[in-house]
Amino acid sequence: MQFGLNAEQEALRKEIRSFAAKEILPHVMEWDEHGDFPHEVVKKMGEMGLMGIIFPEELGGSGLGYVEYVTAIEELSRVDGSVGIIVASHNSLCTNHIMLAGNDEQRKRWIPKLASGQWLGAWGLTEPGSGSDAGGMRTTAVRRGDEWVLNGGKTFITNGSHANCAVVMALTDKVKGTHGGITGFVVERGTAGFRSGRKENKLGLRASDTAELIFEDCVVPAANMLGTEGSGFKDAMRVLDGGRISIAALSLGIARGALDAAMKYATERRQFGKAISEFQAIQFKLATMATELDAAWLLTMRAAQMKDAGQNVTLESSMAKLFASEVACRICDEGVQIHGGYGFIKDFPAEKFYRDVKLCTIGEGTSEIQRIVIARELLKKM
Repeated sequence: MQFGLNAEQEALRKEIRSFAAKEILPHVMEWDEHGDFPHEVVKKMGEMGLMGIIFPEELGGSGLGYVEYVTAIEELSRVDGSVGIIVASHNSLCTNHIMLAGNDEQRKRWIPKLASGQWLGAWGLTEPGSGSDAGGMRTTAVRRGDEWVLNGGKTFITNGSHANCAVVMALTDKVKGTHGGITGFVVERGTAGFRSGRKENKLGLRASDTAELIFEDCVVPAANMLGTEGSGFKDAMRVLDGGRISIAALSLGIARGALDAAMKYATERRQFGKAISEFQAIQFKLATMATELDAAWLLTMRAAQMKDAGQNVTLESSMAKLFASEVACRICDEGVQIHGGYGFIKDFPAEKFYRDVKLCTIGEGTSEIQRIVIARELLKKM
């Protein structure tokens, strides 16, 4: 298996790094303080092809793979994890669910709008009483002739206030539940009975919109059902295999930014007559941070390459997500420690990386869920 980026992938990395430095970095703290959604940057990323990076060119995408996708999310998140998670959720959850479960007509109807960035997508699985336990889902969809009527609500939905459409999972058979009783639907903005609810006031990733989706006698055409009736949970699990690679990439980017900031500060900050980077205690911290980050990168790239090869990545994506997210939390914690008192104030980037990174051990399956998935997959191989 090849590791490292080829010339084209390296050129993409440099292009996105330059874009992030010019278009994102100057606004990071302002967006964070006010919780401002970066509409103009999202539009520009659509023009660059990043909002459809993993989708075929014939559907308006860039026709690239998960290695390029991981590289893009990492470089964006290295500057602002909020932008990284906007792109990740749009690509790997909403649009990818349509790609994986939709028919040709549905793909042609929605993916070109999403891949171009003309539309922004959201994905709704989580509910107030149904997080890791999807079996506790209460949102329902009832068939009525050639229509479905949705009632219920979703919570913690990335892009929830601004999405032009959302892929939503709903119970179509309460008895079957996750074993054939959940179905996916595309619900477009403007559909009667569909609205966004409260926008969450978050610890980190504050420029990324996280909101409720509410359905009150929301009528959608039968043509908006994704896959077959009852296949929604199975399809969602397939989608999450790729989504966990996204969160691993998000973790890498935030951790990379934190390490860069710590290295810069350590070489500039002087105590006892010399830069603190000359003290062995600081050197050991930096060495551990860099080594763990490279190990996380390797796990993530393994999963990305396997995904590109069409292989099953349930085990590998969970390993990458688990390790990268927990490593990233440690790196951001050490980044604050290296900055000392300056790591606790907003004049330096360390505190923002520290706040942003915690979502990575929670979103798209907590660390505890990842360990369950990994153990289950290992035991299957026995």
